[in-house]
Amino acid sequence: MSALKTRLATITTAPKHIRDTTICSTLTDDLREQYGRRSARVIKGDTVRVMRGEYTGIEGKVQKVDTRRGTLSIEGVQREKIKGGNVKVQIHASNVRLSGLNLDDKYRQNNILGQNHEQDTKKDEVKDNKDNDNKKSNTPNKKAMSKSRSKNKKMRKNTVKDNDLENEGKNKKKSKSKNKEDGG
Repeated sequence: MSALKTRLATITTAPKHIRDTTICSTLTDDLREQYGRRSARVIKGDTVRVMRGEYTGIEGKVQKVDTRRGTLSIEGVQREKIKGGNVKVQIHASNVRLSGLNLDDKYRQNNILGQNHEQDTKKDEVKDNKDNDNKKSNTPNKKAMSKSRSKNKKMRKNTVKDNDLENEGKNKKKSKSKNKEDGG
């Protein structure tokens, strides 16, 4: 068997969870910039634009995804039958570009936003902290901060010494009481 036939056979006989991940399309430039990724999995409710074939340029919502063949049913992409009536035309996912994402599902929203969203929120928090640090009325000057730190260190040392003295006194009392019990 040739390499192409082997590859196609592995795709068609692959389990559903693997075939599902192959149904993805590229994002438009503004979505790439917004989400920090090049492509995404196509699901029902996404808005796509047909980039190849007879229906090039048509934009519509995805109504159905066929995971077995990797094709999409898109609003407005129809063909008339010979006997009358309309039939949805199946467009392969690689021939469309995602222009709008359906983010109703929280799992998908977290997946698409991912680390990019976490980084943005951290950057916002850092900016807020810097803005708060720049306000001089709320923060004391450096000299006052260093003085208070040195006072805190001295106080900690004194409390440690006091605690040690108390513990030694308790230990002496315990040892005296043990000696009395052993002797009596």
